[in-house]
Amino acid sequence: MTEVNLIRDAIIAALPAETSNYGEVPKTGHLYVPPAHLKALRLESCLVVGTRGVGKSFWTAALGSESIRAALGQSVSALKTARVYISFSGVDRIEDYPNADIFSRFSEQEKSFYDLWRCVILRWLAKEILNQQIPNDRWEDTADWLKSNPEDAARIVQQSSQKLNDDNQHGLFLFDALDRTSQNWKTMDNIVRDLLRTALWLKSYPKLSAKIFLREDQFERTVTDFPDASKLLATKAELNWAQHDLHGLLWQMLINAPDKHGECLRAVYQRVTGAAEVEMNSGWWLAEEIKRENTIQRNLFKALAGPWMGKDRRRGVPYVWSVSHLADGRGRTSPRSFLAAIRQAAEDSQERYHDYSLALHYESIKRGIQKASDIRVSEMAEDYPWVRTFLEPLKGLTVPCEFDLVLERWISSFPSGPESAHGSGLPPQHAARGWEGVREDLLRLGLFEAKKDGRIDMPDLYRVGFGLGRRGGVKPKS
Repeated sequence: MTEVNLIRDAIIAALPAETSNYGEVPKTGHLYVPPAHLKALRLESCLVVGTRGVGKSFWTAALGSESIRAALGQSVSALKTARVYISFSGVDRIEDYPNADIFSRFSEQEKSFYDLWRCVILRWLAKEILNQQIPNDRWEDTADWLKSNPEDAARIVQQSSQKLNDDNQHGLFLFDALDRTSQNWKTMDNIVRDLLRTALWLKSYPKLSAKIFLREDQFERTVTDFPDASKLLATKAELNWAQHDLHGLLWQMLINAPDKHGECLRAVYQRVTGAAEVEMNSGWWLAEEIKRENTIQRNLFKALAGPWMGKDRRRGVPYVWSVSHLADGRGRTSPRSFLAAIRQAAEDSQERYHDYSLALHYESIKRGIQKASDIRVSEMAEDYPWVRTFLEPLKGLTVPCEFDLVLERWISSFPSGPESAHGSGLPPQHAARGWEGVREDLLRLGLFEAKKDGRIDMPDLYRVGFGLGRRGGVKPKS
């Protein structure tokens, strides 16, 4: 095989075919901490906000692993002595935390979600820190015990904090995937609000804290309208990815490809940068300068994809193009979409352009956008089932277009209005306001983009997957 084909095989081996994280502990070599994420990892940051695919579940799983925390301790030293408990996630663990059915039963019985969240914490502290037993056959049993024995509960928390202090440790409770708690916005608001109140309650204990990962649409609601919520808001961190962060993550994963594939890609890295990668904690790590946008980082991607997205400069630069065409309507590109596009580009280049002189053909990068768009559409449909319902009728439209054209499609497909059409799962937040409310929700989620002249546009990331056209843009799959 030629070196180019070896590099393509290595890229495919380095990047996972499945880019979602469902609670699996990440590989040490795949750890990459953008500067914007450092605040989110610190113990004092109680509130972490981000859109789909930016790392909420990844960091939950990473922080839940003792070996990964040891590696992260190089950047956030307090994590070395943290004892972490995953207190809610997308993985169903009824012994560790309640599921949606339990929350629904508490809601029907008008019981306190605040008490239920404190029960999650009390169970773990009693068992793991103090080696004590409190009622835990059912979540109702623990909640009833808490209501009847408030002093005993307070002592458990105080004694646990003191013991952690004596042992030079810190108890950290992680909460993720909170959209799984309910399919009703009002109920979920109450659940999240009471969880934030629980995080505030923990703040009075120096060695105990909570870290709550929230979707943007959850945070933007009324979940922080309670006394002293400002103390939590002051700790808020956002999971953002700049262009250079995405390219840094890509190369972090490439140089950690398995076996001969890693050797191949580390040779490319060394040839372009002249810098030796660092071996540490069973993984390879980038030099610090490669994590920032500069000529060296650009040259790394140029070695894979060349200088242009075509035969000359008029088509754009792959280093920039590959990120910008994966951005949502608010200009944000997720690592999940970027990595999926690059892997698909390598596979397509291997299949269609076997004799091309570079590992990634520019037409294959465009097809990588198509693949990433399909994945992103499926992901959004998981989080927001109503999105597919309301965007599929727009297939075939060319954007940008007047909103009236979108409205015509919607009214034709759903003459009874949006509230009766969203299907299962949480409905659009503002469906009660009619089609303008749905438009606003799509803009806030980044699926729509409003042009200065009022027309509606859709970023390639979603446009391609939903089958809309654009003159001169990446074409949807036929």
